[in-house]
Amino acid sequence: METLDTVLTRRSVSRLSDPAPDDAQLLALVKAAMTAPDHGRLLPWRLVTLRGEERAELGARLAACSADDPHARERAAAKPLRAPLLVAIVFAPVAHPTIPRWEQLAATAAAIQTLSLLLHDRGYASIWRTGAVTHDHGVRALHRLRPDEQLLGWLYTGTAVSLPRPRRLPDPRARVRTLTQLAASGAQVEVCC
Repeated sequence: METLDTVLTRRSVSRLSDPAPDDAQLLALVKAAMTAPDHGRLLPWRLVTLRGEERAELGARLAACSADDPHARERAAAKPLRAPLLVAIVFAPVAHPTIPRWEQLAATAAAIQTLSLLLHDRGYASIWRTGAVTHDHGVRALHRLRPDEQLLGWLYTGTAVSLPRPRRLPDPRARVRTLTQLAASGAQVEVCC
C-alpha cells in the first residue's frame, strides 16, 4: 500500500477477530514504529501484550472496577475479549534535564500512531481504547506499572470484521494559515515576556 493511501484509509475499528499479528510480526512493526519522532531518542514508552486467557484476567480486573450491577460487571469483563490481541501502552517518562514530560508523551503518541498505521498497512485493524480504569490499582498492578508510569490504554488489534465507512475529511485550509494571512486577518496577539 502506498503511504498516503495507508494514512487516508486507516480507521479505528471496534469489531475485531482473528488473525492478529503474531509476536514476531508485532516486534517487526514495533521496531519500525520506533522511528517516530522522539526528541533525544528516549523511547519513553513500553508495550505489554495480552493474548488468550491474559485478556480474561484483564477482564476480571475491569469487572472489579465496575459498579455493583452484575450486568455492568459482565460487560466490563467481556471488553478485553473484543480483540485477539491487546497491546497495553505504558508511558514511561525518563528524567531528563532538557526534554520535558509533554514532549515524551507526544513521542509516545507518535509511536503508537505509527504502529497503528503499520498494522493497517499489513492488513490488520486496531482501535486505541482508554478509560478511567487505566488508573485503577489492580489494573496497574496487572501490567506491572511503576509509580512513575502511566497506562495510556490498549491498542485492540486484529482483523476487521467489517470494513469501516470512508471518512469525509474537512477542508484542510480551515486548519492551516500562513503567518502573512494571520497578520492580515487582525488576529489578536498575546504579548508576553
